Amino acid sequence: MRLDLFLKVSRLVPRRTVAQNLCDVGAVLVNDLPAKSSRSIKAGDCLTLRLGKRQIVVRVVNVPETKCVKTPTALYERISEAPIEHVF
Repeated sequence: MRLDLFLKVSRLVPRRTVAQNLCDVGAVLVNDLPAKSSRSIKAGDCLTLRLGKRQIVVRVVNVPETKCVKTPTALYERISEAPIEHVF
């Protein structure tokens, strides 16, 4: 499954276009490397998302075969969530 689609299906982001934009600006890391929205995701991957003033780190537990998922939180395990401190 594509990264942008996984982010939408897992409801970590509200829309697929938002996920694509986050990937374009480098706000999404897969296994600590910047990722394009078309990158394939597999179980065990570690995703780091910079959303606004917070950073979320999750581990992919399950990749669905379809876009329709009843329990999106079963797709990932939240490792950490912390505010981002800006250094100027």
